[in-house]
Amino acid sequence: MDTAKIAELLRATTEPTQRLQAEEQLNQVHKIIGFPPSLMQVIMQNELEMPVRLAGAIYLKNLINSSWQDREAEVPGQPIPFAIHEQDRAMVRDSIVEAIVHVPSDVIKGQLCFCLSHIIKNDFPDRWTKIVDTVGLCLQSSDPNAWHGALLCMYQLVKHYEYKKSSERGPLTEAMNMLLPQIYNIMTSVINEPSEQSVLLQKQILKIFYALTQYSLPLEVISKEVFASWMEICRQILDRPAPDSSHIEEEERPQLPWWKTKKWASHIILRMFERYGSPGNVISKEYKEFADWFLQTFSNGLLTVLLKILDQYRSKVYVSPRVMTNTIDYIKTAVSHAFSWKMLKPHILLIIRDVIFPLMSYSDADEELWESDPVEYIRKKFDVFDDFVSPVQSAEMLLHNCCKTRKGILTQVMQIIMQIINTPNLGHKEKDGALHMVGSLAEVLLRKKIFKEQVEQLLMQYVFPEFASPHGHLRARACWVMHYFSDIKLKNPQVLEQIMRYLSNALLTDKDLPVKVEAAVSMQMFLISQDDAAPYLNNQIKEITMEVLKIIRETENEELTTVLQKIVCTYSEQLPPIAVEICQHLATTFSQVLETDENSDEKAITAMGLLSTMETLLAVMDEHPAVLASLHPIVLQVIGHVLQQNVFEFYEEAFALVCDLTSKSISPDMWKLLEIIYELFQKNGADYFVDMMPALHNYITVDTPAFLSNQNHVLAMYNMCKSILTSNNTEESECSAAKLLEVIILQCKGQIDNCIPSFVELALMRLTREVKTSELRTMCLQVVIAAIYYNPTLLLDILQNIPIPVPDSSITDHFYPAMVARFRLLPRHP
Repeated sequence: MDTAKIAELLRATTEPTQRLQAEEQLNQVHKIIGFPPSLMQVIMQNELEMPVRLAGAIYLKNLINSSWQDREAEVPGQPIPFAIHEQDRAMVRDSIVEAIVHVPSDVIKGQLCFCLSHIIKNDFPDRWTKIVDTVGLCLQSSDPNAWHGALLCMYQLVKHYEYKKSSERGPLTEAMNMLLPQIYNIMTSVINEPSEQSVLLQKQILKIFYALTQYSLPLEVISKEVFASWMEICRQILDRPAPDSSHIEEEERPQLPWWKTKKWASHIILRMFERYGSPGNVISKEYKEFADWFLQTFSNGLLTVLLKILDQYRSKVYVSPRVMTNTIDYIKTAVSHAFSWKMLKPHILLIIRDVIFPLMSYSDADEELWESDPVEYIRKKFDVFDDFVSPVQSAEMLLHNCCKTRKGILTQVMQIIMQIINTPNLGHKEKDGALHMVGSLAEVLLRKKIFKEQVEQLLMQYVFPEFASPHGHLRARACWVMHYFSDIKLKNPQVLEQIMRYLSNALLTDKDLPVKVEAAVSMQMFLISQDDAAPYLNNQIKEITMEVLKIIRETENEELTTVLQKIVCTYSEQLPPIAVEICQHLATTFSQVLETDENSDEKAITAMGLLSTMETLLAVMDEHPAVLASLHPIVLQVIGHVLQQNVFEFYEEAFALVCDLTSKSISPDMWKLLEIIYELFQKNGADYFVDMMPALHNYITVDTPAFLSNQNHVLAMYNMCKSILTSNNTEESECSAAKLLEVIILQCKGQIDNCIPSFVELALMRLTREVKTSELRTMCLQVVIAAIYYNPTLLLDILQNIPIPVPDSSITDHFYPAMVARFRLLPRHP
């Protein structure tokens, strides 16, 4: 094909006025044989401007993603979907590694790597083993640019097998026997070069090694000698100093190549230790001997360099958060083993005082975020995913592990904490760190006999005063600490009353939102753990409930929805006067959450919590019919929003609410909702039939006369069951469909004679196809049993007239013995 013409069309796609026309022309020619290789030639033409080449790479990526592999027609009789011709695929395979190696733009390399990943997934090794030799040749080059491209290609190959079982990694193992020594040689040749290009090569090599080993360690490729060489590489990288970065903004420093390389080196040693090198904790027996060898061989060298990293932190030398996190996590695992503990023991108190304590103290970054964006501060503090990359969380766990598993450490740590907290003129940030340490040790303190008797006094002396602190973060910390001591066995009941008063006051009167959130969560924990706590909030529960609703709306924090659920369950007798207001608040907040897209995963969890809270509210108001009737329209509005807007993420919760609203009676509006459910099913709702089932069951059984008063109700139920039982659905869905047919027959005896033939035929026809589970067979046969109960004579007439795909037999000949054997309705004949 004419590459100049293709280049011109690609250039036009970058111009807003010509884009649509150019894209249309490309769509007209992309199926022509020769187009993908010509596109590849355009991408590799150095004389073309980069935007054109990038447009070509993006178009190629989309084309390969949609049309690389051969596919069957989605519907029999329909045209077979377009697939790139095998001749073109071969030409693309032959040139893509070269393109990744030689194209100068990292952005274009990235697009081509997406292409390569898709090709490997579909063609390696059956159609394309040549990639291994091609990459190997590039790695033998003396050009570092060739190395970089080859390493990117090798990474895509390794990533494809990263999470596969050892038994499925044969082709990768064969490839790595050749390629792994090559990248090791490259690593040793560049490890002492300080240039950025060299460091980036090192980073890429470490990423390959991590992807190769992090899920399964191929001992047939990586002998002990080879493994030791790679551990030494990681040790050297962690040990060498990073260039001074004090002139760079702190939040930008982790992105520097030197710190990225250290991050991957620390990832590797931590993963090797936790997964393969920790005796007693290894993932399979094949690594048992390896674990003992790892611990004894590498503990000294690796712990020495990790202690050096911690010493740098103590000396105010910058260490990136990820390197710090991995370092602390490695030491946490080392604490558990006697062999490595001997090396750590002389240093551990110094680490706790000079590393863990500063990390757990309120930081300047915390203060800035608290002041500038308290909602984001709350989100960050409650973000479980943030914990995985947070040295603060790792510091908490290391402290806890030391004090729980190593004799005498808890006493020494508590002495350090008391020394800190009793320091004259102690700064508020340092006081926060001390209290943070106390809260992190709550479980250990409450279990150790020597301390649990003193905890009550400790809280009263050091935590209670902070509820009145002028510093908001200390008030929040006081609430947080009480949360973790909620299991305490208090000697004085007045102390519990005082705690609940502190928490309710913090929730209702504090001016800082983070304090309110921590108070609410802590209050919930005391309601769960202390049977006597609830009465102390009786007089304020309405104000508390409304305040929790208010901060849920302000923060959209999922933790608070569980707080509200606990309040609703605990104070069901006090809440009826404000139940409608609660429900309306939940409905409005739910709509607000749906309207925003940021942090969609977190917001989805919050939205689910709001729907679950509505369900809880309906349940606890069950004994208040008038209140319940007022709640129904509000909940129905939310259900309608979810179903009519096709917000499928919440279908399960929405159908649970429909079930609640139809459990005792069915209003005219709920009958209208059945029409919406049926329409949804016809569009895209078949996948959610199991979730619909309880509500559909209610429509049939709760008000059977109303159900039968409209023949469309029965027809809709039948059509849904027919769609499920005659299409390619899960057997779980099919069981639900058969059950629904049975329920209709049993519930409507004597009133649906004209429907019985269709119901029975549908169930029996399903049994003429493959049935994998005994449950589905039973459920289908139960439809027939229900029909016997309905009208035996009618059933026999139906059975004699149903044709089946078995020559010279009737449906009774085919299914009667199975029915008798399974249900023992009649004795078996000898």
